[in-house]
Amino acid sequence: MGEKVQVTFEPVGRTVDCEQGETLIDVARRAGVHINASCGGSGVCGKCRIHIEHGRVDGEKSEKISSSDFTKGVRLACSSTVTGNVTVRIPLSSSMQKGGLSDGVIGRHRALEHHFNIEELRREGIFSPPVEKVALELPPPSLTDNMADAGRIVQGLKNQYDEHGLIISLAVLRKIRKALREKDFNVTVTLARPVHPRGKTHVVNIQSGNWVNRNFGLAVDIGTTTVWGQLIDLNTGMILANAGDYNGQISYGEDVISRIIYAEKPKGAELMQELVVSTINNTIARLLVEADIDGDEIDSITIAANTTMTHLFLTLEPHNIRRSPYVPVSTFFAPIRATDLGLQLSSHAIALVYPAISSYVGGDIVAGVMGSGMYRTNKLTLYIDIGTNAEIVIGSREWLVCAACSAGPAFEGGGITFGMRAADGAITDFSIDPDTFEPMNITIGRKPPVGICGSGLLIIVATLFEKGIIDQRGRFKRDLAANRIREGKSGFEYVLVWQDEAGIDSDIVINEVDISNFIRAKAAIYAGVKTLVEEVGLSITDLEQIILAGAFGSYIDLDSAMTVGLLPEFDPAKILYVGNGSLMGARMSELSNHIRQDVVEVVQRMTSFELSEVANFKEQYVASLFLPHTDISLFPLVGMRLQAVSAGKS
Repeated sequence: MGEKVQVTFEPVGRTVDCEQGETLIDVARRAGVHINASCGGSGVCGKCRIHIEHGRVDGEKSEKISSSDFTKGVRLACSSTVTGNVTVRIPLSSSMQKGGLSDGVIGRHRALEHHFNIEELRREGIFSPPVEKVALELPPPSLTDNMADAGRIVQGLKNQYDEHGLIISLAVLRKIRKALREKDFNVTVTLARPVHPRGKTHVVNIQSGNWVNRNFGLAVDIGTTTVWGQLIDLNTGMILANAGDYNGQISYGEDVISRIIYAEKPKGAELMQELVVSTINNTIARLLVEADIDGDEIDSITIAANTTMTHLFLTLEPHNIRRSPYVPVSTFFAPIRATDLGLQLSSHAIALVYPAISSYVGGDIVAGVMGSGMYRTNKLTLYIDIGTNAEIVIGSREWLVCAACSAGPAFEGGGITFGMRAADGAITDFSIDPDTFEPMNITIGRKPPVGICGSGLLIIVATLFEKGIIDQRGRFKRDLAANRIREGKSGFEYVLVWQDEAGIDSDIVINEVDISNFIRAKAAIYAGVKTLVEEVGLSITDLEQIILAGAFGSYIDLDSAMTVGLLPEFDPAKILYVGNGSLMGARMSELSNHIRQDVVEVVQRMTSFELSEVANFKEQYVASLFLPHTDISLFPLVGMRLQAVSAGKS
């Protein structure tokens, strides 16, 4: 990132810190300054004209600006990057009529990123990889010392490392004789620690010479859409490579129910397993190439996934996961040889699969609870992974409760007329002039707009609501005089982008059906949180910390999420984002056998609620089908902003 500099926006006199290299339109949006721009920041519409009064910015001359205006300091905010302290004046034609700002503008708070810190494990004394390599220097046999080769290994481990109660696999026994004699009885032994505290340590590999510095593991998250992997140095805890790929099962359905139905067909389960294993193997191959490591050097792999993905990966019949009373085949899984699962690793590599809680709260959420450290904190914490299915966990080190609710695909672009996944051209940020109704759209990659991603949808709905353009039910006010608000095929709609400024052959709109689908999705999540809190005799105000996980959590604008009632009103400084919690938990288990052992105890004390069976959930859901909620007292700050907007228009 560049050095910190300041941008001052006139005529309102607002100054904001930013990084060198940021575009003025990004800085403006973060500062709550509206600049008309409907083309996503691609430079097509030419509406984001600004005047540089002091300082300078970088950027090529646009065909939308005449040579004389360019000489006078006129620029496009979308194509001007900050190089130093600068003062920018926003002309009336580019800004809101009241000088570029409106009262009560929605802020721009993101969750604070919580990065995995290997030093935390060291400080807590739990950095202890479950697979360890130790070097042995053994005396060669003689007529007076003719102990068997295996016995010599056991004795050496006892004398040099105080290891007791070891089990040597048959595969290792077959390699011992040759390995001992290749380097004059100097060998490296790979030890696999037990998951259960009273279990036995297994000798899983032996190599001639000293290989203690070459101990590597894999962490894998099997997502419904994407498989992610990391290659880890188990001695240092460093991530050596990252890779991901679309889950090969996706061509048989984008959701878990579709894949369960296919798995019920003859040979269906076998095909599902082959597809996901192929994806994992391809991901592993890319990791090995990136890190320049041989596959035989991988000693362990930890895998986390939701309950359905776990069943399909292990070729367990998932049939009853989708049928009441929603019973999986198993929630716990013993360590497995990686090769037995079809993974292209050495025969000594051990695979650990994260346990699940229930059919719809799987190992991915358990991994997130472990990786975030939620189970070790005294703070009453809400952990939430927002996706097609939202998984919710509430508790602390004393107790944990969990539930899952179906939010639908709106946050991933599904069920929205111009919805799409986060990719170049997706509208990801938005502002509106409440007087002229002109938008400021910002897209990923500053490409011409082609659709709306989940984070953009959230901000659009929140902004339309807070500016009084839609009501609590998500309906457009019918008495607004603006050419961007019109009646379309799916009710009234707002034109975000005209066709000639878009990257597709049509206007891009958001309509009342889209907003209704969004409201249902956010209602399911908020109702799930409120129901779960109340089922344990608490209220949302008792929460001390919120942890967000999943891809959507990294982009979510917290102020907008509270404005629409997706999240409860909460201090943004107490909201953390952990990214892919499933992958983080898998990585931590690769580095700490204590965490592997804790998992069993944590799962056993997590109480799972089936929300469809909780009477209060339906009531909470219906009450949440409004913006932000039927009970506005639950969102006092939103209520105050709405009153301010209403007073300003009266």
